[in-house]
Amino acid sequence: MNTLANNPSTKESIVEKTIELYLNLYESIDFNDKYLQYSIAFVMFNPIFWNIIARLEYNTHFLTKFAGSPKKGCYILALIIFSIGLGRDHVFNMALKQQQISPFLNTDLFKKIGYFSIGLGQILVLSSMYQLGITGTYLGDYFGILMDDRVTSFPFNVSNNPMYQGSTLSFLGISLINAKPAGLLVTIMVQIMYGIALLFEEPFTAKIYANRDKQNENKKIN
Repeated sequence: MNTLANNPSTKESIVEKTIELYLNLYESIDFNDKYLQYSIAFVMFNPIFWNIIARLEYNTHFLTKFAGSPKKGCYILALIIFSIGLGRDHVFNMALKQQQISPFLNTDLFKKIGYFSIGLGQILVLSSMYQLGITGTYLGDYFGILMDDRVTSFPFNVSNNPMYQGSTLSFLGISLINAKPAGLLVTIMVQIMYGIALLFEEPFTAKIYANRDKQNENKKIN
């Protein structure tokens, strides 16, 4: 084993085969397909949209004023986010139907991994929603609907962002079950966009709760 691992020709062969595999996966993606383009656009648009709307709500309370209360305003945003999520998922599935199947991915092993990914992803998503509720899931803190304490039980004891990670795993699973490299591309975009979203969401959420704690301390002093 060590002799094979240290053999330069063996290493070069592995690298060449790996590069060839990536090229085959890449070349099987039809970038001109409109549904793939729409799918990527949805993936990019959704987290940008809900972050902008949530910030506007925090600064202007426009949804609260429109709906008549913070909770109703949050429900409106939840409905919008859920709806555009359904649109994203529909376009993603349409894109997969148009794309080529990869012989490399079209195996029982990858299908099993795909089903496992979907199952794990849905567990993370649904258990996260159960723990947080609608307002906790759909940016209720931007409406002033804050939780008393940080949730530390499952799934938050195994993942800091189970909703996002669960969603990414679901995209991965669907892509593997269908053996579509284009789906893997979209999955990577999902992961990237959620990562960017967290760069904005986590510090701002921490700021909201820090302000709440500071106000509570001032009340105690007064």
